[in-house]
Amino acid sequence: MSDAVLYEMRGPVAVITINRPEARNAINRAVRDGIFAAFGRFEADAAAQVAILTGAGERAFCAGMDLKEAASEGRGVLPRGFLPLIGDTLEVTKPTIAAVNGFAMAGGWMLAQMCDLCVAAEHATFAITEAKVGRGTPWAAPLVHMLPQRVAMEVLLTGDPIPARRLLELGYINQVVPGERLMEAALALAERIAGNAPLTVRACRELVYLSQEMGRSAALRAARHLFQPVYMSEDAQEGPRAFAEKRQPVWKGR
Repeated sequence: MSDAVLYEMRGPVAVITINRPEARNAINRAVRDGIFAAFGRFEADAAAQVAILTGAGERAFCAGMDLKEAASEGRGVLPRGFLPLIGDTLEVTKPTIAAVNGFAMAGGWMLAQMCDLCVAAEHATFAITEAKVGRGTPWAAPLVHMLPQRVAMEVLLTGDPIPARRLLELGYINQVVPGERLMEAALALAERIAGNAPLTVRACRELVYLSQEMGRSAALRAARHLFQPVYMSEDAQEGPRAFAEKRQPVWKGR
């Protein structure tokens, strides 16, 4: 891993930190490469059950693209695979949590949005500011499944910041906590997930995304196939056995 993106294991939880606080954790080449590498490492590590993505410092989660670097390169249309984006250019099958420690602007919103869950500090703000600088937001397409249509329009067309508390009320954020408790809250959420049966957790995660892309009947049929290997796993026998024996289950992920 590079100094621009740090990777730390805390039990079964991988903590991935964008480490450019002097540049408000803006996304430059080193950050892009570091995020690709970090999530690749997380996906490949059987011991890592949940990942938390956060930013260094208390001011910014991520300010988005490093516009100085973009200007120096005369950057136009971004090539395929340029940005690390779970579900598009990054293959991740395990749960991820964004711990937003300050403002999440433009590409910073993208990084928070691509995670499955979001915990934010009380002082955090979110904005998709591309309309203010003439850039594009193709990665924002899933937003229409995550926010009411007119709120999504407001976010995209104005580029104005929205406080974490309002996004909590809209269901876009899972928790808002005091800044000093952010990592504590994110780790507690991650550990609750990591304590569950990993095959069921991954299948449930896939079910949510699958259902967004299908009608009700098709999603139900697909879900039956999705969970078939879960029912047939060793863990499916271990869970009821542990309950009957009044002990904690020992998950094997198979």
